[in-house]
Amino acid sequence: MAKYLLLKHYRGAPAARNDVRMDQWTPEEISAHIQYMEDFAARLEASGEYVDGQALAPEGTWVQYGGEGKPPVTDGPFAETKDLIAGWMVIDVDTYERALELAGELSAAPGKDGKPIHEWLELRPFLTAPPTIEE
Repeated sequence: MAKYLLLKHYRGAPAARNDVRMDQWTPEEISAHIQYMEDFAARLEASGEYVDGQALAPEGTWVQYGGEGKPPVTDGPFAETKDLIAGWMVIDVDTYERALELAGELSAAPGKDGKPIHEWLELRPFLTAPPTIEE
């Protein structure tokens, strides 16, 4: 089995087909979207393919080591993940093809008017061993 991260983005990926911001959805549309995500996770949990997943709050801060005896530096001059990353799910599947299949299914979560979002998800494998350096 191999672990993969399914990363949901607010922006940075190509536009989804049903590209209406969630703040323009009705409460019922938001509930349907969340229910789809919960049902998807429950099904993967039952099959042993679900590891973890979370939606992320919009708050967040960049932090960097400030040096010996100094406080950490916060909020650098970078794009904030709070503006980019909406949430994530970790799956543990037998094949890359299965990971692709599940990412495609998750991309179909309903959005505005109950239609599938067709959002782009970033699929990234976990490292299974440290990288090697060859001379």
